[in-house]
Amino acid sequence: MTPAEGVYWFCHYWCASAHRVLFPGEVSGVEHIPAEGPFIIASNHASFLDPPLLGCHFQRQLVFFARRSLFKPGLASWWLRTVRTIPVDRDGEADVAALRQTIAALKAGRPLVLFPEGTRSTDGTLGASRPGVGLIACRTTVPVIPARLFGTFEAFGRHRRLPRLGTAVDVVYGPPMPPEEYDPGREAGKDRYVLAAARIWEAVKRLDRPRAPVV
Repeated sequence: MTPAEGVYWFCHYWCASAHRVLFPGEVSGVEHIPAEGPFIIASNHASFLDPPLLGCHFQRQLVFFARRSLFKPGLASWWLRTVRTIPVDRDGEADVAALRQTIAALKAGRPLVLFPEGTRSTDGTLGASRPGVGLIACRTTVPVIPARLFGTFEAFGRHRRLPRLGTAVDVVYGPPMPPEEYDPGREAGKDRYVLAAARIWEAVKRLDRPRAPVV
């Protein structure tokens, strides 16, 4: 294990522990995560809690995105680069450098987390999907695993200055979508990536919470 991998798995352990203790909830569908090979996890996004709580429940190191403005000299930038985070501009679809790094990571066999909405929800509801996830999926032809987090907006959404400890956060991973399930093909023309993104997003929307939230 390299020092960088050691940092990732140290954080992985503490994130899993924090989920169990601070935001106790259920996790379902972990059996859908491939044991090897590249894939994309496509999930809703409502909180800063989403990336760590998506990635701490299985033994694969994931590649994440973070806005480029966070990559300033200092501890935060060092940590983001150490755990293989890709810097991206706010309009991710126009960031050619980020797209190249993303495709390279998938071709190297690394799994990747994408938030199709592009930014955190302002009210906890699911917004519209951007075409970026469709573009990346169609270009790499990797399986896409729809995922959905329940409770992260209530626990630490945009409206909260501090996390609400004890809030139940549930994580659901759906069955993998093979390319033939999300990719409409080249005959779709310029709408190909938009349609692919829409199909992936519909799969995310169909995921149900494993139980009623604890009040």
